[in-house]
Amino acid sequence: MKPTLKKEKAPTAEDSEVLSLVGEWAEGVRTKNVERIVQHYSEDAVLFDLAPPLTYVGNDAYRKSLENWFTSFDGPIGYEFTDLDVNVSGDVAFVHSVNHMTGKRTGGEQTDVWLRATVGFRKIDGRWLVTHEHVSVPFYMDGSNKAAVDLKP
Repeated sequence: MKPTLKKEKAPTAEDSEVLSLVGEWAEGVRTKNVERIVQHYSEDAVLFDLAPPLTYVGNDAYRKSLENWFTSFDGPIGYEFTDLDVNVSGDVAFVHSVNHMTGKRTGGEQTDVWLRATVGFRKIDGRWLVTHEHVSVPFYMDGSNKAAVDLKP
């Protein structure tokens, strides 16, 4: 399923280019294809992802994280977008969305979680590349320090 914009307006050519990259990224996750994902990241991309550490710098670090993460799933990963918004201005673009990830883990448990994501792109040598990404889940503010992975939009 290709991601679609939440906006009612028709996407510009630049919006469509960035949206296509978002779809390519999601298909890479669904098929656990690391190279399909990292080819769209700048060499010095900064990522704040769900898994430790706090910060990944560069697509080599991200590649290793993805390889480890994908081995924790038995079969494909479900990944869909809601409330996807693309904003392009000059050589910079930002995408934010609420995403739904599902799948069976190698230990048998089912993953079914909603995530928040913000991705920053820059047009470098004529190509849109991810230079910053932040994916998170909210935490309960009750002092428990537990991730709120049971929330749904």
